[in-house]
Amino acid sequence: MRYSMRNQVSEMLRESRRISEVQSPVIPVVGDLIRRHPGTISLGQGVVSYPPPDEAFDQIKVFQNRPEMHKYQAVHGIPELIEAITAKLREDNCIDPASGGRLAVTAGGNDAFINALLAIADPGDEIILNLPYYFNHEMAIVMASCTPVLVPTDDRYQLQPELIRRAITRKTRAVVTVSPNNPTGAVYSESLLREVNDICRERGVYHINDEAYEYFTYGEARHFSPGSIPGSHEHTISLFSLSKSYGFASWRIGYMTIPDHLFEAVNKIQDTILICPPVVSQFVAVGAMTAGRSYCDERVSQLGEVRQMVLRELEALNDCCSVPPADGAFYFFIKVDTEMSPLDLVERLIRDFGVAAIPGDAFGMKDRCYLRVAYGALSPETVAEGVGRLVSGLREING
Repeated sequence: MRYSMRNQVSEMLRESRRISEVQSPVIPVVGDLIRRHPGTISLGQGVVSYPPPDEAFDQIKVFQNRPEMHKYQAVHGIPELIEAITAKLREDNCIDPASGGRLAVTAGGNDAFINALLAIADPGDEIILNLPYYFNHEMAIVMASCTPVLVPTDDRYQLQPELIRRAITRKTRAVVTVSPNNPTGAVYSESLLREVNDICRERGVYHINDEAYEYFTYGEARHFSPGSIPGSHEHTISLFSLSKSYGFASWRIGYMTIPDHLFEAVNKIQDTILICPPVVSQFVAVGAMTAGRSYCDERVSQLGEVRQMVLRELEALNDCCSVPPADGAFYFFIKVDTEMSPLDLVERLIRDFGVAAIPGDAFGMKDRCYLRVAYGALSPETVAEGVGRLVSGLREING
């Protein structure tokens, strides 16, 4: 009897079944492997190597001199930052939040996504993700008891609008696009994004476009915001982040443009989870945006040179790897000709060659062995050494 009661209590004291279905975050898993092998160069985490601009830190004194700012502030953001973001959206994205839409400041891009998801979807609803997906998007969808519907991209990781159209059902609430893309580095063309946005309008579903890497494009590639399409404000949700562009990852500031009819719902969600984005971070964000896009553009130009070096190195693997074009962000998503599982391959590269990448199955690519290679977080010299180790390791493993 006592044993049976203990079992019953043990069954009650368990984690949520909903959360147990969510994949484990892959970055900490790889991070633990790296810590166990000192000297490993990580081509894993997607951050930039540069810090925020000096203008950002000038705002900390302004914050300190306003005692009222130590209290809770507006759920959707302080006026100074709302004003700066509005000007930026009009100038850089051709989006006017006042034209039928609203603007909300968030604690990073992931917070913006969960706000959008909870505002539009109920348990059992479907959200379309394009493969490979950004793993935190898929995790959030499962966490919300919704169903991710996976649509393949083509062999260049470009959208396939007709497949998206066919995937839409009565349960579909949104189509998610990420451009420039994490994990592939692909940049979706204006024509493709317009076509997807039109499909969403015709079928009465939302188009959620994640633009965290908007400034990170190379060569002839150009970023396009679907929220700039005339008449798109009723069904388009645009997500942005300062984390990459201003070296702002730990400050946790992003923002979102949403249809006016979702503003109350997003306020409810944010007030419950967050109350308001960190106010000191919002002040620092005002300073960063005072420095403006030119601060990022100069560094993206330097990053472009690193990208070319990485691409030249990876071309040596053409006989055992596929390296599709990557004209944005700071990633290559390579397909490796091996029977090893992605995580086994990553463990072998760390253990024997001192270099880390992220296994591709975390991004939904289960059919073959893929790796995401990131080149934004390190100095050019360290990236060169890391990519050299990666090329040598993959050659030996596949030799």
